[in-house]
Amino acid sequence: KGIVQTAVLERASSQDILTLKKSVDLSDSLTIATGSLRRKAQWLHRFPHHKTVGLRGNVNTRLQKLKENNWDGAIFAEAGLKRISKLPDQYLNLEWMIPAPAQGAMVVVALENDDYCINATAALNHRNSEICTYVERDFLKILEGGCTAPIGAIATIDYEKIKLQGILFSLDGTTKLEIEKSTSLIDYKSLGKNCALELLSNGGKEMMKTIKLESESK
Repeated sequence: KGIVQTAVLERASSQDILTLKKSVDLSDSLTIATGSLRRKAQWLHRFPHHKTVGLRGNVNTRLQKLKENNWDGAIFAEAGLKRISKLPDQYLNLEWMIPAPAQGAMVVVALENDDYCINATAALNHRNSEICTYVERDFLKILEGGCTAPIGAIATIDYEKIKLQGILFSLDGTTKLEIEKSTSLIDYKSLGKNCALELLSNGGKEMMKTIKLESESK
């Protein structure tokens, strides 16, 4: 309360990457580390023969844990590693993985009664990044409804059109719901909400109930 968004900086890479200790064959039985439900579900959906293990902590801690354990790789946000100059020599770009809403973007906030800071920081706003992250976060807000779930979303702008790709997975990655919709850029504020509502009406509501029950039973 009392804080408002004043700017979204120009977005860095939204992509996820797989950091490796050595070259691997993805057809082998590998162990991949990630603390993200979204990454885990997408990985197991694509590589059901792999095992995933939990990974927590800040970036440096997670990199250290990868080094100390007998895991084959770990999934990170490319932007996070680049920002602290920790991008390793050996990694795979995961172009197929839908990122977390607003991944790679940084927001600026100010006190809502501080006109000077609001006006000063508003000049830093990157309009396209602001629009895309708004759409993605709106999709997440409507879909999630207070329950943490494997959700991904990425919005892209092409001239006067904006497109959203959104996904919802079961926790084990076996079931996938996806949506891809475009609209005129001037109507961007309704895109995330409309996509989330459509996904909920096409099986998403039942999946979210199952995810909530599974999460509560753990």
